Amino acid sequence: MVLRTRLFNETFEFADLKQLLARANEEKSGDIQAGIAAENASERMAAKHVLAEVPLSALYENPVVPYEQDEVTRIIQDGVNQAIYNSVKQWTVGGLREWLLADTTTGDMIKHVSRGLTAEMIASVTKLMSNLDLMIAARKIRIVAHCANTIGLEGTLASRNQPNHPTDSVEGIRAEVFEGLSFGSGDSVIGINPVDDSLSSVTQLLEMTCDVIQRWEIPTQNCVLAHVTTQVDAISRGAPCGLVFQSIAGSEAANRSFGIDKQMIDEAYEAAQKYCVTPGPNYMYFETGQGSALSADAHHGADQLVLEARAYGFGKRYNPYQVNTVVGFIGPEYLMDAVQITRAGLEDHFMGKLTGVPMGCDACYTNHARATQNDIENLAVLLAAAGCNYFMGVPLGDDPMLSYQCTSFNDAASLRQLLRLRPLPEFEAWLEKIGLMEDGVLTAAAGDASFFLQR
Repeated sequence: MVLRTRLFNETFEFADLKQLLARANEEKSGDIQAGIAAENASERMAAKHVLAEVPLSALYENPVVPYEQDEVTRIIQDGVNQAIYNSVKQWTVGGLREWLLADTTTGDMIKHVSRGLTAEMIASVTKLMSNLDLMIAARKIRIVAHCANTIGLEGTLASRNQPNHPTDSVEGIRAEVFEGLSFGSGDSVIGINPVDDSLSSVTQLLEMTCDVIQRWEIPTQNCVLAHVTTQVDAISRGAPCGLVFQSIAGSEAANRSFGIDKQMIDEAYEAAQKYCVTPGPNYMYFETGQGSALSADAHHGADQLVLEARAYGFGKRYNPYQVNTVVGFIGPEYLMDAVQITRAGLEDHFMGKLTGVPMGCDACYTNHARATQNDIENLAVLLAAAGCNYFMGVPLGDDPMLSYQCTSFNDAASLRQLLRLRPLPEFEAWLEKIGLMEDGVLTAAAGDASFFLQR
């Protein structure tokens, strides 16, 4: 296949589809570090021009990691609906973009066609889209899931109550849980990143959060974001858990760097269905992030956007309740500044939805990135307008355990007010019942953690 064009009085030729995909990506510090990025804007534009004419069949036949070498590739390829694929395989990447953005193309139509797409196709069309294109296309797609409540419905925006603590103090975490709940944060999940990954610590935190949920009859789910094997051990011994978590990536080798593989997640999914205390049927929670495969030297020469799309293809196998990209957490080595973080957040949200997973975003940055809290608030507004399912909520937007900056408990409330969005319906009914919300607006009692100590 000849991958060549003449542009700006210069001829550009690309060795193969993997190189073309990398050169067509928007500038990312991770791709530059890997030595696969376009040398300049002219080469990037030429690559996009060539990519627009590539048929989807070529991307199906040439995954960035060969089928026989990688179980993530096999999961994605084996999950393709062949009848749908055959109906679109002659479309070009540019044609897919035009179809996605057409006023006559609905979300249901997109969800149908997405069953015939691979991660490479999804990443390719993403590279041809502007930020506004990504928002418009993602806005059409609603992916709804249910655990203890219903996420992804039109007009809703959820918030993960993330009460992390530098020493896993149970009382400190409980206080943070109450503060978050008082702002209406926690309908996505009450999810703790533990310092101590031991069975006893994970069990203790699951029991405490479950006690809060049961005592206050909160329609939500709990989760402790330890390694999946520790969680499965805990729930099989009777620890009360709502969602089972794991970080995932876009290649078999990258997943091995997280200490997981397909068999392990298959077993965790089976255990979640057997032991989780929530009604389901969606029990899994996954986190991803551009650059994770490169950081593990497991990217196989492919760009970080393609690897991210492949992570969603892997996660889709397990019918997750929620997935989020921790977009700026890996650091400026992979996403240098606010421009790159913003672009990646919009890309990831769109790709997750086009893949068919319920997508949220941890709009965040590390302190050595060229970004500020205003930049993250800007990204959150863009994503909420694009139909993002949920954001993180930590006290004051400053995580005291993971040492990074993200959205706060009150940011979700502000975004709901700004864009006329509501909490998840079951959670909103609970907020109204206890007096923290009325007609979609927080009451004067909101924002005070002691509300839960006075009753």
